[in-house]
Amino acid sequence: MNNQLQLTDILVILVYFIIVLAYGLWVYRRKKSTTASTKDYFLAEGSLTWWAIGASLIASNISAEHFVGMSGEGFFAGIAVAAYEWIAAVALIIVAIWFIPVYLKNKIYTMPQFLKQRYNETVSVIMAVFWLFLYIFVNLTSILYLGSKAISGLIGNEFFHIILIVLALFAFCITIGGMKVIGYTDVIQVAVLIIGGCVAVYLSLVAVDEVVNQGNSAISGLGALMKEAPDHFHMIFDKPTAASSAEYVQKYIALPGITMYFAGQWISNLNYWGCNQYITQRALGADLQTARNGILFAGFLKLFMPVIVMLPGIAAFVLYQNGYFDASVFDGKKDGAYAAILSLLPVGMKGLSVAALTAAIVASLAGKANSISTIFTLDIYQKYFDTKANEAKLVRIGRVSILVAMLIAVFCTWEDLLGIGGEGGYTFIQKYTGFISPGVFAMFLLGMFWKRTTGAAAVAGVLSGFILSVVFNNYAPSWFGSETILYTAYLNAAGEYEIPFMVNMGWTFFFTVLIMVLISLGGPKVNPKAFDIDRSMFKLKPSSIAMITMLLMIVLALYVKFW
Repeated sequence: MNNQLQLTDILVILVYFIIVLAYGLWVYRRKKSTTASTKDYFLAEGSLTWWAIGASLIASNISAEHFVGMSGEGFFAGIAVAAYEWIAAVALIIVAIWFIPVYLKNKIYTMPQFLKQRYNETVSVIMAVFWLFLYIFVNLTSILYLGSKAISGLIGNEFFHIILIVLALFAFCITIGGMKVIGYTDVIQVAVLIIGGCVAVYLSLVAVDEVVNQGNSAISGLGALMKEAPDHFHMIFDKPTAASSAEYVQKYIALPGITMYFAGQWISNLNYWGCNQYITQRALGADLQTARNGILFAGFLKLFMPVIVMLPGIAAFVLYQNGYFDASVFDGKKDGAYAAILSLLPVGMKGLSVAALTAAIVASLAGKANSISTIFTLDIYQKYFDTKANEAKLVRIGRVSILVAMLIAVFCTWEDLLGIGGEGGYTFIQKYTGFISPGVFAMFLLGMFWKRTTGAAAVAGVLSGFILSVVFNNYAPSWFGSETILYTAYLNAAGEYEIPFMVNMGWTFFFTVLIMVLISLGGPKVNPKAFDIDRSMFKLKPSSIAMITMLLMIVLALYVKFW
């Protein structure tokens, strides 16, 4: 077993780079208009098909933290981690039916614009600046760091800085072409991601069959996987008891059984897929039916993602338990599970799997950079620095902001100035985004569907959401005890009492909504800035109903099978 790439692998990766860049250039030249348009550049207005929107949503969502982090969680906890993907498919249905019509009817192009139009400019500018800092210093930087670390771990750690520059440059070249280029190149990225991921899954299952049954079949390997690791094929963890092992308690803290489905799982998914510039931007330039179909198509792709990013982790667990890996390849640490699986691949196939990982990283970087550019150009520069700037100048400013954001990310990642490696990439992202999610989601949800919600309530919601998140996550067990009517805290790996993060999000959201409602009751019965809601906005065509029914039936079948 060898982790190093051979010449054939490198050639496969180079072919991938050339195809994506050439296709991106072709799309840019083919669709380039004589007059630069901000809506065309930032939103690809009217030019993305439903399948391009859906593919782009998934390409931007899946990144190194999924391949490395979710595969690692598959190694540690098993199929229960697929809840993040399968519940996301249901969340996408909700976004397609109820969220997108509100955005499109009110001609919303950015999330700060939504806040200004619905609440006031104070809320809008606060959140615009916050999102810029979050996207640059947390998301963009962590994606670049995790991606560079993951690929350099296969090629050689001495190439970390070279890989970092190549990834940033590749993403920059795609991003400056605008959302049209990003959207259509993401179709290739998703294809490479799925094909490369499937190769890794297939060969890992064959390896399991070889070790367990002395066979050579992926189907038989899947059966062996379920037989050898039955505890890894349950979606719902039971609440720990006094007899539960420390390892089981850690699994429950990360994935708190049925409780998570009544708490933070929905908040996390609906906030991410419905109130996030990075994601919604792909659909905001399309007509309603195209946007809906694209989002629902993304839901189908989302169902498939655990197969690619989670099953290899479970395969690594079974192979490790059977002594298949030596310590030089894999020492049993969960974050090394995916790299261990890639070591099984033959020459050429390993290059294809690395290309899939690269595709996920580059697509995420490009999508995030485009969102940074959109928010800065349309919500800050145009409003506060140059209100008379023409379309061509705004597009140029957008491209300059992409360059600046990438340079900042490279600078912060070069020597890991933000300490992402110390905390762990997935933990780093969750730490800075999870604390604000309940407040932001409450602000958007009430703003869309309760006409009485006021601007003062929105500000209070963001602040209280953050404060309550900090209290529940850091102080509640020591202030109120480990067992209360609201939660149960458990001893974590550090020997400290910790409330499951998903439970924290649920209670934070509940109390934030309560605070916003109480404040809004002091205002007019109908806020003058409330959106008009027309029932016809939410009416579905038969094709959409069919897609939604199929999605829900598949999710239901998965949960019945693996409950």
